[in-house]
Amino acid sequence: MDSLIINEIFYSLQGETELVGLPTVFVRLTGCPLRCRYCDTEYAFTEGSKKTFREIDQIISKHNCNRVTITGGEPLAQSSCERFLDEYCNKYYISLETSNAYTIKNINKDIQIILDIKTPESGEHDRNLVDNYSFLKKRDQVKFVICSLNDYQWAREYIKNHDLDKKCSILFSPSYNQMNLKVLADKILEDNLPVRLQVQLHKIIWGDIRGK
Repeated sequence: MDSLIINEIFYSLQGETELVGLPTVFVRLTGCPLRCRYCDTEYAFTEGSKKTFREIDQIISKHNCNRVTITGGEPLAQSSCERFLDEYCNKYYISLETSNAYTIKNINKDIQIILDIKTPESGEHDRNLVDNYSFLKKRDQVKFVICSLNDYQWAREYIKNHDLDKKCSILFSPSYNQMNLKVLADKILEDNLPVRLQVQLHKIIWGDIRGK
């Protein structure tokens, strides 16, 4: 029977992406091969327990919410994640938050992908897979976590070099307690950059705690 190693499943408001503010069930998978310097879910690297697809579905269903976000860790580090997405994409509106270190080529087209492109100050930008950009759909979203003005300049050029603004929506998220929000907002306006500035709404409401 198909299963996944689950770190946590919780019901909260979507704190990021274009779905920000909407009630959502989050399914956080265990494991990640990346070690981004700003990671705020290090507990997901190893903590977790195996659950069958049916058990996961039963927990999700208890919340009576049709929106589900699969996150991590890095969800695609578990090979059975794609099978889970295939099985439940018609039951729930599913978004997949994934780094740009795994191919999205075979992800079911009914899944909305939130692709986290790594900037230099993440320490993992050499893991970015350029081939992924050809598989992006219009309703997908690309996210850059911006740690500094150097990251901002890098991301600005990266978007231009790969024509990312022509593929899908682009999100700029300031690294929590690291990149000044006003400075980032002013730079986006100054450059008239075709990106959406986002903050982590859940942290503004509840602080930096698990399960929110």
